[in-house]
Amino acid sequence: MALKIEHVSKRLGAFSLRDVNLEIAEGEYFVLLGPTGAGKTVLLEVLMGFHRPDKGEMLSNDQDITNVPIEKRGIAYVPQNCLLFPHMSVFENIEFGLKMRRVAQPERKKAVDRMLGLMGLRGMADRMPSTLSGGEKQKVVLARVLVTKPKVVLLDEPLTAIDAETSRALQGELKRINRELKVAFLHVTHDQIEALSLADRIAVMIQGEIVQSGTPNEVLSNPANELVARFLGYTNVLRVEFVKYESGVSEVSTDHVSIRLNAKLNNRAATIVIHPEDIVLMTETPNSPEEWNLFEGRVEESTNLGPIVEVTVDIGILLKVFLDKRSFLEMKLLRGRHIYVAFKINSVKIVSMS
Repeated sequence: MALKIEHVSKRLGAFSLRDVNLEIAEGEYFVLLGPTGAGKTVLLEVLMGFHRPDKGEMLSNDQDITNVPIEKRGIAYVPQNCLLFPHMSVFENIEFGLKMRRVAQPERKKAVDRMLGLMGLRGMADRMPSTLSGGEKQKVVLARVLVTKPKVVLLDEPLTAIDAETSRALQGELKRINRELKVAFLHVTHDQIEALSLADRIAVMIQGEIVQSGTPNEVLSNPANELVARFLGYTNVLRVEFVKYESGVSEVSTDHVSIRLNAKLNNRAATIVIHPEDIVLMTETPNSPEEWNLFEGRVEESTNLGPIVEVTVDIGILLKVFLDKRSFLEMKLLRGRHIYVAFKINSVKIVSMS
């Protein structure tokens, strides 16, 4: 196990990390996902030794590092901002950590040359930081960290300060480097798409607590509670009453609209969620397979979100639906347009029962 966090708590002013437990395997790309203010960076600072935990312990490769000095933990940190030495070349920036460790010059040169190749920075060794793009700077920062051969690399919102196109390219680079070097990465972000693209596993942190962990598909498909669901984009959150249960399918009702789902509610009320991406809109009368909920409705409004459009439809209740822009234009979904709305019964998730 590259990193193990057991029952770690830390109070800083009005904020608290509460009983954090995580295990990160060797070579794993692990993403800590949560909204701003959730405590993600505080956890990294505790791991780095900037704060001593009030309770709990941390282990790296089965060695207790809770009270070990920062420089001896085998953990490297890549901050959100690209902090390079402005008076040093790319080569000298990458070499810096090795010089501090008194590594011999021939070995330093060999290690830096290898890292320049791995990071796609060949030909840039003599350039100064002021001449680099945001993505290039972030690569140099990562190379400076990786050249020291850490056991675990902490990445604090590493893609936030660069443009979207560069961010997508660097995501691919991060995943490739993780696979090639087999170093455990703990990547902190508030961006769900980034997390789902990169992670082998995800932990969701909200208000200082880990509220859910698992593979990207497990977390996205089965949010643990309403807070997680809302954070993951489940904008359709409905309070429902039990109607009946038959053949493995429950029927529930909200505002006289009946919805079917694959769960047994045992005559209990519940809160259900439906992701906007799981809802299909059609302009012509569809077939009605047994595994789908099907409704008639009308378009209430639409909101342009760049590559997608959020369409609000009225089926007796209001639902949010995501469509790509091309489909939206082809279907001519103007306000008041009659529409058919469908979603599979297994796309309806229960997040609480009472």
